[in-house]
Amino acid sequence: MNALKFFTALICTLCFIVTPAHAQKKILINSASRLMLFYDGDKKLAVYHLGLGKVETPTPTGYYKISSKEINPPWIDPSDPEYEVPSGPDNPLGYRWMQFSGNYGIHGTNRPESIGGYVSNGCIRMNERDVEELFDAVEIGTPVEINYNRVVVEKSPEGDVVYYIYPDGYGMQDITVADVTKWLEPFGVLPFESEYNISQKIEASDGEPTFVGKPYNVEVNGQLAQPTDANNTRFFAKAVLRDGISYMPVVPIAKILRLKLEWNKTESSLKSRYGKVVCYERKGQIYCNADDAPILFNMEGGLQSNADGSKIFRFKSLPAVEQPPVTETPKPEKKNDKPKPVIPNREVNAPFSDKPAEPTPEKISKPEEKSSTPEKISEPEEKLPPADASKLEGASA
Repeated sequence: MNALKFFTALICTLCFIVTPAHAQKKILINSASRLMLFYDGDKKLAVYHLGLGKVETPTPTGYYKISSKEINPPWIDPSDPEYEVPSGPDNPLGYRWMQFSGNYGIHGTNRPESIGGYVSNGCIRMNERDVEELFDAVEIGTPVEINYNRVVVEKSPEGDVVYYIYPDGYGMQDITVADVTKWLEPFGVLPFESEYNISQKIEASDGEPTFVGKPYNVEVNGQLAQPTDANNTRFFAKAVLRDGISYMPVVPIAKILRLKLEWNKTESSLKSRYGKVVCYERKGQIYCNADDAPILFNMEGGLQSNADGSKIFRFKSLPAVEQPPVTETPKPEKKNDKPKPVIPNREVNAPFSDKPAEPTPEKISKPEEKSSTPEKISEPEEKLPPADASKLEGASA
């Protein structure tokens, strides 16, 4: 029993060691773009232009493998199996043949002007130089995937995200703005392409590349910025370089730092307890300039390189700056500078009343009565003692 287990493990190990190199290589063909992409793992080795099946005899879609290879193949007419053209300049197959399903194969051509059109009975034509290069690079068993996608989104080795919309050569795929949106979302650049631009691109369907932006991951204090809405997979957790500005997604960063932000839509600005900066709103998502992120979030860092050569915006929080305590200055007492109201015909000590003062009746003195006793002219006038003022006051009638 132990010997059986050892033998099985040995066979598995040997199979892993002798796995052929072509197991990582694959051929991807898009009938809408009439292009072939040749990959080794995730690395794109080559792009080739193709001639594909006519509308009446379209190239089949599906998953296949290279099943046979042949140099200088003869051509046999499908409608007349007895008619055969040997290898040479008159052979429609050119000088290389790679079968992937039944009578379908990848081959050269003696009509190079047909490359880029829908011209064959379903086979895949290549320029002779290209097919010979591919022939030498693949082996039997190499996967072949054929699809029909009018919308293609690619990320270049430099990180640029571009998308293409191809014409509907086979008349079998209508596309909408929502379809293009779905393709752009995972790349993190959707807020930077308007629905109007997408609709114009669909109308043109010219197969030309449209640059959207260069996305980067964002890391704060060792934590990768994540989306804040489960319905949107990854797009607004990315920083995007476009038009010379590095746009930084503020919501995922604030979520990591547990920082409250105040959005002023009128000023297009964001304010935190550390500072205030101008921001940009795109499709409901708010971004700030990467140069302003340290001000808004009190952190340091920027665009850095990873060990694998990829780049990432990496930041680290700075120590919080303690603000000095604010001491309130006691307010001075307010002086009542208003003049006291002057109340006419009132005594100074009389209580204040809103009623108008009543007029004081004038004091009318009665005329002095003449004494009936005759004056003594010869006698000197007597000096009277000083009068009492209170008695004088009360002498009035």
